[in-house]
Amino acid sequence: MQSEDSGRHRRFQQTEQHKGNIDMNRQDPKLTVLLFNECINGRDVDGLADLMSEDHVFMDRENNRVTGRDVMKTGWTGFFDQFPEYRNTFTRLDSKDDLVVILGYTEWETGGELDHVIWTAKVEDDLIAEWRIYEDTPENRNKFLS
Repeated sequence: MQSEDSGRHRRFQQTEQHKGNIDMNRQDPKLTVLLFNECINGRDVDGLADLMSEDHVFMDRENNRVTGRDVMKTGWTGFFDQFPEYRNTFTRLDSKDDLVVILGYTEWETGGELDHVIWTAKVEDDLIAEWRIYEDTPENRNKFLS
């Protein structure tokens, strides 16, 4: 894990790079999503925070909404304590503008049943502004992949 100082430094660099560029991504939004997932799989809470917008929104399958990078940093810490073997595997990523749609599955514990889901991520200024989880249903596939 990185130190708190290096995380602040990276956020400052991102802020300086994007000053005056409203909602502009300098890199492919899919790359930001892949980096975010790498932090999830590595239980790297500081890395996740570095990739979240200040007003980041997380929504689960039941439409429970959590807003704010600092709140989510605490949330991810508790989540990883509760589910230390949690991992996401992506099988498909599609993007249009700032929205990335991801198909894949979650393993809650090693060797456990695979939980197939659809994620969406809104990427603004190379940061995850929204991370949302949906059931992997034919209706949701049609909604996001058509």
